[in-house]
Amino acid sequence: MKRILVAEDEKSIRDFIIINLKKAGYDVVAAADGAEALQLYDDYDGNFDIALLDIMMPKADGMQVCAALREKSKTLGIVMLTAKTQEMDKVMGLLKGADDYITKPFSLSELMARIDAIYRRVSVSRGEQEQQRQPDDSYDRIELGEFILHLRGRNIEFRGQIVELTQMEFNIMEYFFKNPNVALDRDEILRYAWGEDYYGDEKVVDVNVRRLRMKIEKDPSNPKHLLTVWGLGYKWIP
Repeated sequence: MKRILVAEDEKSIRDFIIINLKKAGYDVVAAADGAEALQLYDDYDGNFDIALLDIMMPKADGMQVCAALREKSKTLGIVMLTAKTQEMDKVMGLLKGADDYITKPFSLSELMARIDAIYRRVSVSRGEQEQQRQPDDSYDRIELGEFILHLRGRNIEFRGQIVELTQMEFNIMEYFFKNPNVALDRDEILRYAWGEDYYGDEKVVDVNVRRLRMKIEKDPSNPKHLLTVWGLGYKWIP
């Protein structure tokens, strides 16, 4: 069963989302505020594929809920609901660990396209993890220089230090490790990490790269490994 946690304090919007997600085959668990969302996540033992979080909520806002859920799960797909004027909130939500955002007001087709795209990527990645639990070391790691990308653990190691990655961060790093020293444009990265039919913009790539630099670069403002290729995208230098 595809299970999604929906946290939205406006009842009319919440009801609209619930009805249409259920029609699409999702098992929907809904919360009216951030505190309730966190409680429901624990009540269901974290058994969710996706969390859809409004930023402006009472008791605990979407940013706080996003950060808390990301601490609990690296594989949960997290999508933020933002207003058009909340440009900085979009960036901050992604920095807190969200995988995508949807801007209000949104159409039903946009909502379903975004949710379905995240669900497919999360479910595919979890399926790959199950396959990679088989005792075959050839699927366990990719080594480049002093870096090791652990395919089973879904994390990266540098000089013995393990760095935990979110699902989308791992997808991006996997693509870089398969294409070292190659300039990759944002659209290529977007399609690989989020799926061929992802319905969104390239900003999520930039923010995830920023997040990755904060995790793996000694000086994120002067990166040595995850480099910007101006006018195109990024390049990974082991």
